[in-house]
Amino acid sequence: MSRALICGSLAYDTIMVFQDQFKNHILPDKVHILNVSFFVPRMRREFGGCAGNIAYNLKLLGGSPVPMATVGQDFEPYREHFEACGIPLTHVKVVPDLYTAQAFITTDLDDNQITAFHPGAMMRSFENHVADVPDVAFGIVGPDSYEAMLQNCDEFSAAGIPFIFDPGQAMPLFNGEELRRMIEQATYVTVNDYESLLMSDKTGLSVKDITERVKGYIITRGDKGSEIHTAGGLLQIPAADAIRVVDPTGCGDAYRAGLIFGLMKGMDMATAGRIASLMGALKIENLGPQNQRFGYAEFALQFKQQFGYALD
Repeated sequence: MSRALICGSLAYDTIMVFQDQFKNHILPDKVHILNVSFFVPRMRREFGGCAGNIAYNLKLLGGSPVPMATVGQDFEPYREHFEACGIPLTHVKVVPDLYTAQAFITTDLDDNQITAFHPGAMMRSFENHVADVPDVAFGIVGPDSYEAMLQNCDEFSAAGIPFIFDPGQAMPLFNGEELRRMIEQATYVTVNDYESLLMSDKTGLSVKDITERVKGYIITRGDKGSEIHTAGGLLQIPAADAIRVVDPTGCGDAYRAGLIFGLMKGMDMATAGRIASLMGALKIENLGPQNQRFGYAEFALQFKQQFGYALD
């Protein structure tokens, strides 16, 4: 079975809920002296990190993800979780003297988020190499350490393996020249709407310019759906309907897993985008990035109900 190499972080997410709106406690004209404290009576710890979330969601669809990451001395609970899911950890390296990456996320009642991230062992992820992983048909370079992201793009490109470049929250690490280089090496680029503006600002490349360099430039827009820009034109992908909106954490990663699945199955971009959209909706119905449970048959049924045609 064709395998997808998922490069990025494996992390623990500590998620807290603030029972109000951030905007009620932040004075826009006083942010230069910002000093706020949010009372968060609800807190939980989840398995997360972009590589972990993408791998988990791709596995739900029946794909064959291979996460590649570095983790720390506290990884054992995550290891047990992925082993139970049947996700291989052959290319996850433990760095004993460091902690696994940790994200501390506070969400308000508007689903806005404030996140603090400790990279820990992720800073050693450049010690892993794409070339060391056999039987890879597709890949994604997600948020990771600076050195690893540059290296992974170089190595995917050198090996001729199609891949998605997903800079995400790591975009500030790179200058315009570095981002342009990774875009030109990639087969696809995925960003959210804010990151798209930042990408253009840093690189000097318009949406059209980026589209000309890749097979697809995908911009997600939350509940407004997503856009897939290709040489053949713009595809507007509708947002799938969620039964309930519970937690947005990890929705972007679920979307990317759906995109990878559709592309690896040779589906057209419109269908791959709709698979991605539904994956995001199914994730938002659950707390945390990796608590949704379903199989491909159930997913395919929901896809037909949402979009009016069958996957198979």
